[in-house]
Amino acid sequence: MAASLLVKNVNFRLLFGAGTMTNLGDGLVILALPWLATLMTQNPVAIAAVAAAGRLPWLFFAIPAGVIVDNADHRKLIARTDLLRAAIVLAILMLAMNEQARGAVWVLAGLAFILGSAEVLRDNAAQTMLPSIVDPEDLERANGQLWSSEQLTGQFIGPPLAGLLIAAGIGIPFGVDAALLVLAAGLVWMISLQPKVKGTASFRAALVEGITFMRRDPLLLRLAIVLGIANFIATATITVQVLFAQDVLALSAFHYGWVLSTAAVGAITGSLLAPKLISLFGTQVCLYLSIVAWALGYAIIGISHSGVTMGIALFVVMAGAMVWNVITVSWRQRRIPSSLLGRVNSIYRFFGWGSMPLGALAGGVAVSVLEGELGRELALRSTFGMAGLACAFLLVFALFKLRLD
Repeated sequence: MAASLLVKNVNFRLLFGAGTMTNLGDGLVILALPWLATLMTQNPVAIAAVAAAGRLPWLFFAIPAGVIVDNADHRKLIARTDLLRAAIVLAILMLAMNEQARGAVWVLAGLAFILGSAEVLRDNAAQTMLPSIVDPEDLERANGQLWSSEQLTGQFIGPPLAGLLIAAGIGIPFGVDAALLVLAAGLVWMISLQPKVKGTASFRAALVEGITFMRRDPLLLRLAIVLGIANFIATATITVQVLFAQDVLALSAFHYGWVLSTAAVGAITGSLLAPKLISLFGTQVCLYLSIVAWALGYAIIGISHSGVTMGIALFVVMAGAMVWNVITVSWRQRRIPSSLLGRVNSIYRFFGWGSMPLGALAGGVAVSVLEGELGRELALRSTFGMAGLACAFLLVFALFKLRLD
């Protein structure tokens, strides 16, 4: 049964519970942080900078973070980074509550950068720890449940809840997030694992070992590059998404939250159905279909005139994204030796996630450049049209170069 992992595996249940709490908090911040930025400025480049700052650590710190993860107690590392994140979110709360600091958008970007740096360690450690908690044959099921929980709390419940909380006070979502992070740290601390034997190699030698493994596996490297391009596209659209919702569709914070929740339903659907779809159609076909979903979804957003249409399109995009995640994360967790998983995983995510701040900045800059010639609405719509076209090119590349079977 799908629930057997949660029923029988105590460690997985604790990790699942902690992830549920942190992802709910992340869902609040997903809406609250850019909304706070729009209260400070309407400059799309400055708003993009806040979004980029949260992802920039994946470009700077992802690779060295892998060495730290492979030589650390995963349980303690996750708990401590969650506590650090709680402290950073409290700092954002104080900034939000200070009326005189409402124009300090670059301070907000700095705090987002520090928060993202802690997230790099936390996410890498959690993904690296999973194979030591569940059996190899349960990885798709475990990843599917974790991804579905992340989307349910982080995208379906969190954003509309943030919209309601923002109506009562812009700082409230950040206070709730801080409390959830502290509770999550407590759950992770309760996980029981065998003590990890620390490696004896130097930092440089350990890093080179991970890089060498990645270089010798061209398929793994190609997957990372495709993910990087896909995430560049995704963050470029996400950066201007809030402006599209406000300026083109005239959505309130509450209604925009529900649009994001519709996207979350797609992500949950994709996460839960991915193991079944893989068994029915095969890994390869499902991988291709996920890219098709991205291209169609972005194109539909570009021509949408209502929050309903935008929500349906995001449903399609996120369903495809979660099928991709379940396939590729489980494949990596089996393919990479456990002793190297943190390092190789971090290098993979350097390529796959390091492009995200660049995409966030590109989205803001593109709108700023295009709106002078096309006007605000067409500039925003063009971003999604270009995203759909770029994903179509990714599909062509995948048909020839990504063979997982």
